[in-house]
Amino acid sequence: MAFWRKQRQKYEELDGLIRTHPGIRPAELARKLNLARSTVQRRLPSLEEAGYLYSEDERGGLWPFKRQT
Repeated sequence: MAFWRKQRQKYEELDGLIRTHPGIRPAELARKLNLARSTVQRRLPSLEEAGYLYSEDERGGLWPFKRQT
């Protein structure tokens, strides 16, 4: 089992915040979730592996890709 599957609820929480606040930076995500910034930075690559896709703007803001149906 991939590591991210064990953390699905935490990743869905991160994804929900990014979708609710497009352009949010990892530092702000960390503040909202009461996590260390490094924890958020470590989780971002695992989110991609789990199928959550984002683009990053020149300021470091995260923008979700629209999901295909």
